[in-house]
Amino acid sequence: MNYYLAPMDSVTDYIYRQVAWRHFPYWDKMFAPFIQPNDKPTIVPKEDFDIHPDNNLDIPLVPQILTCDPEGFIRVGNILEDYGYTEINLNLGCPARVVVSKSKGSAMLADTHNLNQFFQRIFEHNWKAKISVKTRLGLTDNADFEEILDVFFRYPIDELTIHPRFRSDFYGGEPRLEEFEKVFTSRHAKFNAGDVCKGDCPTDSSQHVSTPKVCYNGNIFSTIDAEQISSRYPEIHSIMCGRGAISDPSLGRQLNGGAPMSKDEFIDFHNDIYESYFNLGLKERHFLHKMMEMWSYWIKIVKCDDELLKKLRQSNTVEEYLSVMKDIEKNLLL
Repeated sequence: MNYYLAPMDSVTDYIYRQVAWRHFPYWDKMFAPFIQPNDKPTIVPKEDFDIHPDNNLDIPLVPQILTCDPEGFIRVGNILEDYGYTEINLNLGCPARVVVSKSKGSAMLADTHNLNQFFQRIFEHNWKAKISVKTRLGLTDNADFEEILDVFFRYPIDELTIHPRFRSDFYGGEPRLEEFEKVFTSRHAKFNAGDVCKGDCPTDSSQHVSTPKVCYNGNIFSTIDAEQISSRYPEIHSIMCGRGAISDPSLGRQLNGGAPMSKDEFIDFHNDIYESYFNLGLKERHFLHKMMEMWSYWIKIVKCDDELLKKLRQSNTVEEYLSVMKDIEKNLLL
């Protein structure tokens, strides 16, 4: 089984990835938050800096593109290939309103005709890199996931990461595993990669039907969660972890049979995160906001006096934050 760190906008940037890899280098792949192509033959400087190889040395990084424009995908994909990336991921899962309103992310799942045209164009391109996809089940809970799979299986997608929720679910409720199972039970799933459809598939008979590797993503917060998924679906190739991995930075190690994070390891990890972002020279309020964002995840595994954690969240200056952290370190439990 392979284990991946999910792309999380504003969280898993190059600073976070560098720190995570220094302390817990156990992920088979780490996916970068999405790049949005523009009309220029370049990547926006901030996004380019985040995925530039110089800022991701030795990290098994996979860049991700968010767009509904196939020419934009190809344009940015060419830059990523020039950087030496051997896999490029397409985001078809982002549920954010600002993304969906622009017909990107999970909005692309609403129209399988347009989705098919998008894939047809990008796979006309002669790629050196593998193309993978991260998707949801559909835009709304009345979507037909099998129709979406019909499109995916027409093209040589290397790996299909499925977050088994509809966009309308956002991140609430339980993953819809009965829908996820369709990736294995779909009428296309019986074909091996490269087999030609013999007439009982809805695409043209000259189309090749491929079966990409399948990655599961959603509500993996512990080794038990991962074991339940892998035992229920032995066909999956990999498991992607998002919120669970940010809450517990040692989750990748645990999934590979290692030990949970110790108190000292968490303190070292926290201090490295703190110093790495502090050294960027952010404005104080922006820096504290970043640390509070980290704590919104860490609080799920860190056990400490509630009053101390409350004081930490109310810190208005770096000095206040550091003062409270000294007390937290003395009382911290994992």
